Amino acid sequence: MLKVYTDLPSGFLDAPPEAMEEVLQGPSLIHLPGRRQPPLFVSTLLHGNETSGIKALQRLLAPYRDRPLPRSLSLFIGNVAAARHGLRRLEGQPDYNRIWPGGAARDSEEARMTAYVVEQMRRRGVFASIDIHNNTGHNPHYACINRLEPHFLSLASLFSKRIVYFTRPRGVQSLAFAELCPAATLECGQPEDDYGAEHAYEMIDAALHLQALPEAPAEEVNVYRTRAIVRVPEAFSFCFGSGGADLELLEDLERLNFQELPTGTLLACAHRPDARLLVENEQGQDVWQEYLQRTDGEIRTCKHVVPSMFCRDPQIVRQDCLGYFMERLTLRQPADAV
Repeated sequence: MLKVYTDLPSGFLDAPPEAMEEVLQGPSLIHLPGRRQPPLFVSTLLHGNETSGIKALQRLLAPYRDRPLPRSLSLFIGNVAAARHGLRRLEGQPDYNRIWPGGAARDSEEARMTAYVVEQMRRRGVFASIDIHNNTGHNPHYACINRLEPHFLSLASLFSKRIVYFTRPRGVQSLAFAELCPAATLECGQPEDDYGAEHAYEMIDAALHLQALPEAPAEEVNVYRTRAIVRVPEAFSFCFGSGGADLELLEDLERLNFQELPTGTLLACAHRPDARLLVENEQGQDVWQEYLQRTDGEIRTCKHVVPSMFCRDPQIVRQDCLGYFMERLTLRQPADAV
């Protein structure tokens, strides 16, 4: 199902994200030559409704129609079929950011495709990897990494001083590429915000012009570690604000993202005796009682947490999750002690 190109397909620079399926004819790996080797790798549109990456690449590549890039560049453009409909994924499709090597999905056509992409980039000796995403909920721009190593931190800091370190879920693009090179995921806010595309463009352009990655970030960074994923169990209905559902989540819940919440912060009201949120740690264990408590029908935090990626889109909540709980890290301790 993968299309492979050795130059930029006609129409790529001008087509809107929803027309990429027509331009590319499917998920695509595009290799573009440049003055330096090895290539920088950039992936985007792993979720069809996250469009800042396509716009950033169009902005980046337009000046290089008739001249070489400063460094070779390999692009993976993912779920173009879902992008046609403005959806994260189509019904019956896997999540394109859960099908990469190292995850549970190994036997699908999509998983074989991403394994091929990783192997091709391994052979090319990839310089660094950048995966571009948007958030559904209200979040500041931030970068994610999967290793607390200097080159990973310096790559991420080209985008933001706000960095999230995580090791779950498996099967994501950045974890697969972390086996090959420094890798970072860019979270560019909501797709309708033009600054997300501009910010991603600036970061990719900076990476393309590097002779080598710095040994450390140029400025002090704020690093958070993801500790738990928060979901709404399928058995319970939910809404945001008052609406008579089993769980009434705070109407402005997404405004709590990247805020340091004190113990006792209200997140939801429960209208069934058994209604609660599901909180799982990185080992998949239910740690609800470690993070939340229910008193008189109110669900509140029972420890200091920092939420991220909380959103109000019911489809995303059901397909993926409600959000994450994080904690702030200090990097003075060795990475292997974290």
